[in-house]
Amino acid sequence: MTRYVYDFTQGGREMADLLGGKGANLAEMVRMGLPVPPGFTISTRACRAYLTAGALPAGLEEQIAEHLAALERSTGRRLGQVDDPLLLSVRSGARFSMPGMMDTILDIGLNDLSVLGLARVPGRERFAWDSYRRLVQMFGSTVMGVDSTLFEKVLATIKREHEVADDTGLDVCDLIRLVESYKDLVREQTGEEFPQDPAEQLRRAVLAVFDSWNGERARIYRRREHIADDLGTAVNIQTMVFGNCGPDSGSGVAFTRDPASGHPGSYGDYLVNAQGEDVVAGIRNTVPLQELERLDPRSHAQLCGYLRTLETHYRDVCDIEFTIERGTLWMLQTRVAKRTAQAAFRVAAELADEKLISPTEALGRVSGDALSRLMFPRFATHGVGDPIARGVPASPGAAVGVAVFTSAEAVRRALDGESVVLVRPETNPDDLPGMVAAQAVLTSRGGKTSHAAVVARGMGTVCVCGAEGLTVDVGERRFTAAGTTVNEGEVISVDGSEGTVYLGSAPLVDSEVMRYFESGGQEPTADASPVVGAVHRLMEQADATRRLDVRANADTPQDALRARRFGARGIGLCRTEHMFLGERRPLVEAMILAETDAARSEALAALLPLQREDFTGILAAMDGLPVTIRLLDPPLHEFLPDHTTLAVRVAERAALGQVPDARDTALLAAVTRMHEENPMLGLRGVRLGLVVPGLVAMQVRALAEAVAERKRAGGDPRPEIMVPLVDAVEELRLVRAEVEAVLTEVSQETGIDVGCPVGTMIELPRAALTADRIAEDADFFSLGTNDLTQTTWGFSRDDVEAAFFSTYLDKGVFQVSPFETIDRDGVGRLVRIAVTEGRRTRPGLQIGVCGEHGGDPASVHFFHDVGLDYVSCSPFRVPVARLEAGRAAASDAAPSDDR
Repeated sequence: MTRYVYDFTQGGREMADLLGGKGANLAEMVRMGLPVPPGFTISTRACRAYLTAGALPAGLEEQIAEHLAALERSTGRRLGQVDDPLLLSVRSGARFSMPGMMDTILDIGLNDLSVLGLARVPGRERFAWDSYRRLVQMFGSTVMGVDSTLFEKVLATIKREHEVADDTGLDVCDLIRLVESYKDLVREQTGEEFPQDPAEQLRRAVLAVFDSWNGERARIYRRREHIADDLGTAVNIQTMVFGNCGPDSGSGVAFTRDPASGHPGSYGDYLVNAQGEDVVAGIRNTVPLQELERLDPRSHAQLCGYLRTLETHYRDVCDIEFTIERGTLWMLQTRVAKRTAQAAFRVAAELADEKLISPTEALGRVSGDALSRLMFPRFATHGVGDPIARGVPASPGAAVGVAVFTSAEAVRRALDGESVVLVRPETNPDDLPGMVAAQAVLTSRGGKTSHAAVVARGMGTVCVCGAEGLTVDVGERRFTAAGTTVNEGEVISVDGSEGTVYLGSAPLVDSEVMRYFESGGQEPTADASPVVGAVHRLMEQADATRRLDVRANADTPQDALRARRFGARGIGLCRTEHMFLGERRPLVEAMILAETDAARSEALAALLPLQREDFTGILAAMDGLPVTIRLLDPPLHEFLPDHTTLAVRVAERAALGQVPDARDTALLAAVTRMHEENPMLGLRGVRLGLVVPGLVAMQVRALAEAVAERKRAGGDPRPEIMVPLVDAVEELRLVRAEVEAVLTEVSQETGIDVGCPVGTMIELPRAALTADRIAEDADFFSLGTNDLTQTTWGFSRDDVEAAFFSTYLDKGVFQVSPFETIDRDGVGRLVRIAVTEGRRTRPGLQIGVCGEHGGDPASVHFFHDVGLDYVSCSPFRVPVARLEAGRAAASDAAPSDDR
């Protein structure tokens, strides 16, 4: 019989795929000897079997019964017994932490009889009824589908009647009334009674966990985080311990370091007389973990010891949930903590400094995506006035958007292209779609361990929590703060680094990490922030580790200089067509309109000195480093006026009896003559060079003369000429012959050797499939993965991304856009063929990639695995590519990470 259920004593952290992250870590803490309430885990294997068959797999219920019986024997209590019953919690626990999964259900096993038995225990009457009302509320909303806000309204009514601020102010009679009101609500909303059979409660809770795997919240989160849909979730069934037993009890969340800043030292929140869900829900404001030292010195000392033990054992920042029941400390959960980008870099660097992990392991603890977030601008708060609200800086960054008060409105406005800030009293899992859509989250309650903070940190979304000066009125869709009322649709600015909120749009300045890269990545000064120092050390480690070189896509000397400051080791793509725009466009029009060779030569001659000046500046900026110059590539229609605009202008003059402008008439004829149904697959690239006489020669001469000028000035120019859109080796041979003739001519004229490598861009499927032949005449390959993706998929990027990509992502055709991350199965296979075949013909052939995939973290790892020599990307993404190239090399030799 297939084994589906494991006791906490039978697992460990290495079994996360089977037991889920939560179950594996519970088992690991048991293995370490920490105080964990006993329980067992239903594996992800059972969930997958259930989702496939639509029913519980054979043998599962029997295995659950066996483990439940063993749990009853070990605790001396039975589920459902009238006096002092065994009560259970049921929690989901997938391989990866997923806020979209089913909410926890506590106190399973209570019913109308057992609550009376529990209440007879001296001092536990209020506790018994408080636990029962929690079960009815959690079970009713999570398992039976009752809208959770209806329970909240009932609770709010009773609190208002008794003039108490929170649920701790309700007495036993109030709680009994609350339980009966909740049960009435369940009956009204579902047509059935709240289940009294504890076995039925447990069975339905397990099914609800399994079903939640395919719930909307879970699917949204998986899609955002690129988590596979077929992993399934585990179910953790655990003996209840109670933090709601009075002032000597409570629950909390703790971190071994601050997950927002990375600052060392234990950190967290504690709530007296509360169960764990109260802490993360943010329904009552917590006290700092340090306050526990005053409230319960013994438990605080134990907890700090466990935190040190766990961080040393996991060799990383750990996130712990704990409960104190009448002075006894229990550990309910641990996991490697989600953290902000700045915390990720600081923690990784400091753990390496402490020798807890190696420098190469530290690279595995950060990411290019996190580095990008650190490079985003920050608010320049001087001159914008005082903030209208302050709260807990839960997830750093700067975000500007219109205030919205519901998840649905956040999604609606985001789809319309608006930037939004989701404002709530506190968030819950139902708010996940809105949190995904929002640029920032702002709550009036909760702290750094609340639902809003934890989810926002995991997604890299700006978040300020617990802004107590904020009064949020969701019904009226407005909030008030500092005497100011902000209605839905008004713009606010949220600073997640400082925990401040400003009215209107605050101006932005470069972040400290961006300033570091702009300075050329110099050793930070002693007064630099810890995060800048961490970024510097990890970038140095990445550069020392990586095999892939990193170049930049740059078309101007200014871009080239910035790329070099950012650490680029050359230019992998200089798009010469960008040099023909603006004031130079009439010269291109003259070349196109030329009816004789002489007229065309005159137009080209006017362009040549301008091209030479551009090339000279770029070669100077990248002196001593390679610069790959791509010959003119886009279709000529891009340099001509719009056909409709021209036609209307000519027709209007004719209609008025006027003679149309001669240039307009000539341009209209040219545009009509050159019209193409699909210009991106028409006269461009190498085809243009072969059809328009003198174009290639002009560009090559401009480059050659720039090289000669730089060498005369004592420079070290290293140009490479790239021929675009080659389909057949014969095209490359023809253009190469013309290129080499011009290079030879300029060398003879100047007395300076201006020879340089001539290669091609592999951006068409046929080029990849015939790379062995093309390599016969190419000194290098540069993979143009943007066009290769378009031509492989049959997509016109500009047309299809807005048309149906969101639908494809929703339906699972894509996990991520193939223009964002390389399609390994299709486009990636063509890349592998091009690399293998090209180097079979020409061993040692230099091969790089110049599409924007070169700056995508996941794609960089693929290019490392394929064996490319370099990646090239926009200047801003150069630091990201450097870091990811180092991480890719480090992962080759790194041991498997069970985190």
